[in-house]
Amino acid sequence: MTQVVPTQLPADWRDFYALTKPRVMTLVIFTGLCGLLAAPGSINPVIGFTAILCIALGAGGAAALNQWWEADLDAGMKRTSARPLPMGRMLREDARNFGFLLAGFSVMTMGLAVNWLAAAILALSIVYYAVIYTIWLKPRTPQNIVIGGGAGAFPPMIGWLAVTGDVTAMPILLFAIIFFWTPPHFWALALFVQSDYAKVGIPMMPVVRGAKSTRRQILAYCVLLVPIAAAPWMIGGTGPIYGITAVALSLAFLALSIPVAFREAVEGDRMAPEKRLFGFSIVYLFALFGALVVDRVLAHNGVFA
Repeated sequence: MTQVVPTQLPADWRDFYALTKPRVMTLVIFTGLCGLLAAPGSINPVIGFTAILCIALGAGGAAALNQWWEADLDAGMKRTSARPLPMGRMLREDARNFGFLLAGFSVMTMGLAVNWLAAAILALSIVYYAVIYTIWLKPRTPQNIVIGGGAGAFPPMIGWLAVTGDVTAMPILLFAIIFFWTPPHFWALALFVQSDYAKVGIPMMPVVRGAKSTRRQILAYCVLLVPIAAAPWMIGGTGPIYGITAVALSLAFLALSIPVAFREAVEGDRMAPEKRLFGFSIVYLFALFGALVVDRVLAHNGVFA
């Protein structure tokens, strides 16, 4: 395995920013904000901004700890080899300390400024990703991304709890949507770059169980996602804007998963169904949670009254 040789030069601010995985953080911030905006009740804008900032910092801290722990693995994978630690642009200890600083600050600020239940769930999400997923699950089981998907499913729940301070069916369903969305989203990418994971010995589903089994499981999760995504509407937690959007998007997601399930993947083929499914999966989550907020705003203004 490639060893990371740290530099003694001071790291650039852009290297610390890269440790937070900005692209992933965008989705985390968006779903957290949607959870906050869709929640019943109101929240002071300053407190609301603080809650979203804490979600972002917590996610960034977890990402930094993930890269600190996996620096040698990242160095061996083409997809991650240009990150700050594999490139030797900063010390591993600096990445670790930066991660702990962001994580600790985010949880304490959330507790003091918002509420301690939201802070507790934020702390759980950080531990889930940095310890349960990164250290325990990822190197040991092909179910790593299934169980570990909970880490990315917490933000909308935290945003909701920042407003209500209470766990009800709706935040649990928002958690479940992302939890069941994660395997087809990530396995579509894993199918496309499975040789990267095989090279560094990470037991991703395509590597351990094979591409055929992975494709069929992607289809199964997409089937399950249809009723789960529609559930907030079915229990009366949202209006028709969200409900119709959820059903349409989930059926489109399912339709895109069918050619993935029944086609031999060709690694590096940029027109592969896996590539299209992965791209749509990102659009799916943004559009679904965006519809949740639009539905809430229209309901608040009496459109569905």
